[in-house]
Amino acid sequence: MKLKWGLSFLFFIIGLSFLTFSCYQNRVYDWDMPGYLGSVYSWEFPDDAKKAHEKVYSDIEKEASKTEFNDILHSNYPNEVFYADYRAFGEQLPYYNIKIGFNVAVYVLYKLGFSGPHSVLLVNIFSYFVSGLLLFYTLKLLFPKNYFIVSLVSLFIFWLLPVREMAQNPTPDMFVFVFLMLFIISLLQKKSELLRFIFLLCCVLIRPDYVSFAMSYLFVTFIFKYFKENKKIDYGLFIQGFSLILIYIAIIKYYNYPGWKDVFYDSFIYRRPIISAQNADFTFQTYWDLIVFKLINFKRITLVSIILLCSTFYLSKDTWLRVLAILFFANIYIKFLFFPQGGTLRFFIGFVVLLLIIFLYALSKKYNGFQLGKIA
Repeated sequence: MKLKWGLSFLFFIIGLSFLTFSCYQNRVYDWDMPGYLGSVYSWEFPDDAKKAHEKVYSDIEKEASKTEFNDILHSNYPNEVFYADYRAFGEQLPYYNIKIGFNVAVYVLYKLGFSGPHSVLLVNIFSYFVSGLLLFYTLKLLFPKNYFIVSLVSLFIFWLLPVREMAQNPTPDMFVFVFLMLFIISLLQKKSELLRFIFLLCCVLIRPDYVSFAMSYLFVTFIFKYFKENKKIDYGLFIQGFSLILIYIAIIKYYNYPGWKDVFYDSFIYRRPIISAQNADFTFQTYWDLIVFKLINFKRITLVSIILLCSTFYLSKDTWLRVLAILFFANIYIKFLFFPQGGTLRFFIGFVVLLLIIFLYALSKKYNGFQLGKIA
């Protein structure tokens, strides 16, 4: 059995290495790149915003293709303004500054000697490889006697375009996926609540909008434990939730984050070249019409998610397992309501993979008897 698992792991590593190298070769330099570089270079030149701005674009120009660099500069009018005016560019940085965990990882690579643009992309390339190892380990827990299935399913998931896009694009999505995987592993193995809290905290530090996921998990955990443990209140969960909210507020206040309304306006209604020159005003009807329209592009995620949720309920009557399935399913749509980028699946694929793992656990529970158990 050990030999078979060794061969399975070898096959997986070769396949994952090939996919990782492919992601590196197809890395993308897009309009998010200047924002994250600007955040990091503002630490290098805290008193010279103009120099940081010039270095952002000069460094990207050295590495990006002419087509990509032209798209960064001229794909729309606001991008032209950001390139020409360092003050307008600086007003955009709070959208990126708040991803402090991602920026710290980029900064570490930058100080180790990698170029700025490479540092942004390498965080995701490394995260892609590590996440692949974590997924293999997770599936090995679920299917301890099916080495062939584990390696193939793991490679198939990481071959999917939305997962590869997370690695190829300069966004924190792949990096946060590492901690989502660590979170689900700690949940399956019934590790301490403190460890799960640390992983949730890392998610929030990398992408503060994950505070909704963290708080929803703590809430359902509190409710589940309350009714399953003779209505005893777990004050530790209150402390965890309060701590996450304080950290979230501190981040957005420190970096002068404009807020969700501004992000929504700039992302889906009109990208303001100079944020301070125009208020982000829109009606609920405008928001609702956009949500309904974007749902059309969300049909693939909707279909897959509903199938996984229903299949999990069919395979298992375990209450906690069903609660987890509903939690991950709900967070797909919580994220969609706040940021309805239905055609960009990498924003949601992390929760879909978590839902898939819960489904696979329900499947494996009948197959090999691995037990998730109740919350420790």
